[in-house]
Amino acid sequence: MSSAVDSRHQERDRGMITIYTGDFHGAHAHGLVRDIRLRWALEEAGIPYQVKLIGREDLATPAYRRLQPFGQIPAIEDDGLVLFETSAIVLHIGERSDVLLPSDPAGNARARTWVLAAVASVEPFISNLCRIDLFPSNPTVDILLRPTAEEFVKRRLSALAAWLGERDYLENRFTAGDLVMASVLKLLRHTDLVAQEPNLRKYLDRCEARPAFQRAIQEHMAVYTAS
Repeated sequence: MSSAVDSRHQERDRGMITIYTGDFHGAHAHGLVRDIRLRWALEEAGIPYQVKLIGREDLATPAYRRLQPFGQIPAIEDDGLVLFETSAIVLHIGERSDVLLPSDPAGNARARTWVLAAVASVEPFISNLCRIDLFPSNPTVDILLRPTAEEFVKRRLSALAAWLGERDYLENRFTAGDLVMASVLKLLRHTDLVAQEPNLRKYLDRCEARPAFQRAIQEHMAVYTAS
């Protein structure tokens, strides 16, 4: 397993959170690989971290499977605790930051609800459309499936836009729910579907304008420009 470490964090004290991710993704995935969600959460929370890059060949090794049973990325280690699944990790980080998970019980519960809504009610439909568009397995069949797949995405975006209305964020302030939802909406960057809902486009722009996101995306992209 490679021990390459993100340059910005390599000099910090040991014992910090370690993100395991890779630099082997094609250009279509740059800026979308899910380690960006973890970097963003950690930047929002002000928690130091380091990044260890692993090769594609490492994903199937026993050493990495002890971190991530399914051989996917990212995974983290936090003072001996190993976690995988990005939404679970974002919530774990959020427990250490009022920026991500409000301290009041109701606000906390609502933020958690939006994290789960992003990955359970929105992302599956978007991922299906992305699979058809970017990784067609059978073009003859996929071209027939695409109109329905797009329609399901539009329904979810319309419902989300209706909820958002004139709000800046999904609730009365930015939370982990917005972080994950914005990351999910970003998957549609190869389409104009988000732009078709003007308030969603403004919402995504607002989330991505946050300084913590800008730091996270800069360091995420640096992995690919350096490789």
